[in-house]
Amino acid sequence: MPARLMLTIETPAGPRTASLTYERRGAGEPLLLLHGIGHHWQAWEPVLDILAAERDVIAVDLPGFGSSDALPDGCPYDLPGVVRVLDAFCAALGAEQPHVAGNSLGGLLALELGRAERVRSVTALSPAGFWSEGERRYAFVTLRAMRGAARSMPVPLIERLSRTAAGRTALASSIYARPGRRSPEAVYAETLALRGAAGFRQTLEAGGSVRFRDDVPGVPVTVAWGSRDRLLLPRQGVRAKQTLPGARLVRLPGCGHVPMSDDPALVARVILDGSR
Repeated sequence: MPARLMLTIETPAGPRTASLTYERRGAGEPLLLLHGIGHHWQAWEPVLDILAAERDVIAVDLPGFGSSDALPDGCPYDLPGVVRVLDAFCAALGAEQPHVAGNSLGGLLALELGRAERVRSVTALSPAGFWSEGERRYAFVTLRAMRGAARSMPVPLIERLSRTAAGRTALASSIYARPGRRSPEAVYAETLALRGAAGFRQTLEAGGSVRFRDDVPGVPVTVAWGSRDRLLLPRQGVRAKQTLPGARLVRLPGCGHVPMSDDPALVARVILDGSR
């Protein structure tokens, strides 16, 4: 069952309280899982039990997403602000210096945690921040369109669409190569999560100027990219390798932007290999 944690965050405006929801399973070295913009911790459900066989897995709803509260006034949604929250979150759970795996926005945050030397290893699945300006604009337009569609559709229509393979394709094909593999319940829940994401606008605005240009020395880094990623195109993985010359670059054949349900066994193996 998901749990909820209240945190006190030190910010430039003084101490603030934040509340995060998370799922924790397994035993072993801690592994923090970070989802993408508009998603929730359940994006990791297809690989959670595989990972939990070897790791103490903590999948968290990022601030302003899923069941986690929006950040309070004085807490920005930029990289340093969210990293501070995640650092405090791990400390409160007794999981300092975890391994971390992230997808999209979560991949960018994972790399930032690695750059700040707050983690043991980083696995970034289609991480944001390695785009050209044209690629960034395309991704942001697509994300805003997905958000607009989720907010404009009546909830009963979302539920009806999620029941059919064609409907799930309409709702989720931008991020999955095989949306039909997602269960009706999962697609329904994640569409509602996108619809209700309180931190969506602020996170997207904070990401407008983001380019990840620094290496992450001293921390093992794996960057993995789905061959059928339609949101952040696979050529960005080559750019990531140029920025992170010591990183292991892995191709995920047949996977889309959110690869965990497209090929759970492959994604879990990449994460576990990256955290050994």
